[in-house]
Amino acid sequence: MRILIIRNNSNSQAVDASLLLATYLATQGIDFEMIDVKSLDKQPDGLMMDGCDCADAALKDVDMVVALGGDGTILRTARMVAFSGIPILGINYGHLGFLANASEGGIVALVAAALSGDAVSEKRSNLLVEVVCVGDVDPYEGASSERQDDAWEDEVCPRRYFALNEVALTRGANGRIIDFSLGISGEHVADMRGDGFVVASATGSTGYALSAGGPLVAPGFTGLVAVPVAPHTLRARALVTESSDVVELTLATDRSCEDATLFIDGNLVELDAPVKRIYVSRGQTPTKLLRCNSDGFYAHVSQVFF
Repeated sequence: MRILIIRNNSNSQAVDASLLLATYLATQGIDFEMIDVKSLDKQPDGLMMDGCDCADAALKDVDMVVALGGDGTILRTARMVAFSGIPILGINYGHLGFLANASEGGIVALVAAALSGDAVSEKRSNLLVEVVCVGDVDPYEGASSERQDDAWEDEVCPRRYFALNEVALTRGANGRIIDFSLGISGEHVADMRGDGFVVASATGSTGYALSAGGPLVAPGFTGLVAVPVAPHTLRARALVTESSDVVELTLATDRSCEDATLFIDGNLVELDAPVKRIYVSRGQTPTKLLRCNSDGFYAHVSQVFF
């Protein structure tokens, strides 16, 4: 048994809890490693998947990850775990903590419950985000909407990112609205203008997508939530897709490409060329979040949003 502890070193409560947990694990003869969540943002290739071996090395032989902090800590932890299927026990020492377990019961009791199998494992759909920049070859252009993860040569493989909550294509620092088209699984849906567009998982439906006017979606839903941000029209609506659908966003003009900014789970994606097209699909392996003594999604929604 090996446990990885990811803590927010800026949060004194999380640090204190991690030290208590380390003492408990040592008395149980359980191997563990502890890292600061901020170190996950210092990878050489930023948010891109398969950028370096650091995450793979830290996750070797790990049976469970304990994330101590707020929802931001869990999002960064989920990005590190990506599609490995390793379960995450999040314990809230932040503000909202919608994704985490409440810390009032004590960290030792929560971890002990997870180790004994008393925690409920929630399988949350995540997102595979594939980005084509100006000057890149688009391997999917003119092809079917099937994802061919291993079929492309390295020089034409899109830049790939993981998201648990959402990907947001928005207007940039100059404040100009952007022009883009929306397609779903190869079919054109609409040409749009506005502040941008959000594609979220069910988990992310309670975040940016909700603020943009999207629906609250139960966590077991496996499709995508597609929401325009401040569209320059009275007819734009949020869309909820099938689980196998691929949402495609294409910047319409060179000016829009230069004006647009890309965020994944609230983090700015720094690229060496302007974004031209984005493909968003469901990740092949869900993220496992462990829940102990949870009130359930609807009770939590009632407390937080109503």
